[in-house]
Parts: sequence; structure tokens; C-alpha cells
Amino acid sequence: QVQLVESGGGLVQAGGSLELSCAASGRATNTYAMGWFRQAPGKEREFVAHVNWSGGPTYYSDSVKGRFTISRDNAKNTVTLQINSLKPEDTAVYTCAARRGWIPGPWPYADYWGQGTQVTVSS
Repeated sequence: QVQLVESGGGLVQAGGSLELSCAASGRATNTYAMGWFRQAPGKEREFVAHVNWSGGPTYYSDSVKGRFTISRDNAKNTVTLQINSLKPEDTAVYTCAARRGWIPGPWPYADYWGQGTQVTVSS
């Protein structure tokens, strides 16, 4: 399997910024597209963003487009989610994910999942 470990979550005031990182390890990690999901209490899991295996193209959900930026560094086997202009509704557990291939739209599923990192935005 591919192992994914997130870091960078925490408590941030509304309007602030946060950078989440995901370290990938295992077999052929750089052949997978990488993405992020999030889930707030009482809500369904929501797709956030993904990037293909080469570092582009990228895709974002409408709720985060313009505020979030996803990127990857294959030399370091990491993927990063830069979050700007945080809103209270961004509060959720953010989970790194990986899947084979790239599609021009939101991911309905992923092949591998991390454990998640908590992002809390205070007002």
C-alpha cells in the first residue's frame, strides 16, 4: 500500500493562512494523482483539490477555488495544500488521498487515505 501522513493542521483565526503537508511512502508513490478531502462534524466528506502525478494540471472544488493551492514535490514525495483567507466553515478534518490516474473533475473516491489532520478556524 501507499502510506500517507498529513501534518500542518491547527487552530487559525479567520482570514489567516495555513499550509498542510502530506508525506507519501510506499510503492510507486509518484505514479499516483494526489488530492485532499475534508469532513466537518455532521457533514459528508467533501472533495477539496487534486493534482496529477506530474504536478499538473490541478482541480479545485468551487468552495475553495481561489483560496487553496495544491502542489507536489515528487523529489520529496510530498503534496502541499496552501490555504489562504480561512473561513470558519473551513473547519474540518483534512485528509490526504491518492488514486491512479487523473480526471478533470472532483474525485468520487480514492485508492489510499491518510489519517487526517484537524484544521480549526476561529472567528
